[in-house]
Amino acid sequence: MSRDNVREKYRLVKRHDRVGRMADTQEFSNFIARKDHFDPECLKELLEVAPSTVELRDDKVLIKHCYTERMMMPLNLYLEQSDEQETRAILKDYGNAIKQMAAANIFPGDMLLKNFGVTRHGRVVFYDYDEICYLTECNFRKIPEARYPEQEMMDEPWYSVGPNDIFPEEFGPFLFADIKLRRLFLELHPELFEANYWQGLQNAITEGQVIDVYPYRNKQRFAGGDQAVLTY
Repeated sequence: MSRDNVREKYRLVKRHDRVGRMADTQEFSNFIARKDHFDPECLKELLEVAPSTVELRDDKVLIKHCYTERMMMPLNLYLEQSDEQETRAILKDYGNAIKQMAAANIFPGDMLLKNFGVTRHGRVVFYDYDEICYLTECNFRKIPEARYPEQEMMDEPWYSVGPNDIFPEEFGPFLFADIKLRRLFLELHPELFEANYWQGLQNAITEGQVIDVYPYRNKQRFAGGDQAVLTY
């Protein structure tokens, strides 16, 4: 993954319908801020891991290129301190975020919890676009059955894997080290672990169907019936 590839991913999101589930970004070049605006440990790490992009000039910090986004709590950190009710609600919204992005022909690529954030309104939003791609570019597959038991014990898979192949059956262990969270997410969104669910979305998009995505929760939408809706 090159720097140019990452920048193109962010441009893709900027041009695409974000359906209320992908954070908007503001891009800056040669961004200058005072040194005392940075936490010392944060600045130290930036200078160590990104020396070609971040420079210290006297009492100023120069960032040659950066993106800014709204502040959110990473989903993995949120789940570490949430109670049972909050955990259930936020995992449901996490799955809804994935589904709604997919309906807009977006596959997040890296769906790890740390790449999603929780807004102050309790909404789950995706914000790390390094591996994002169009859903229709993916090849969703079911893991082939082993021909004999020894194959399942092998270090390498017994089946071929292409560069765009994705096996939804593997999402559980990949996304959740915590077995309890994994089981809850499977209960809330079982279809996300099935290749035919993703293939169905791909077919609908390819056929030109427009899948409705509502960016607001039911309680926040305009009520139906005889109530008037103002348009400008």
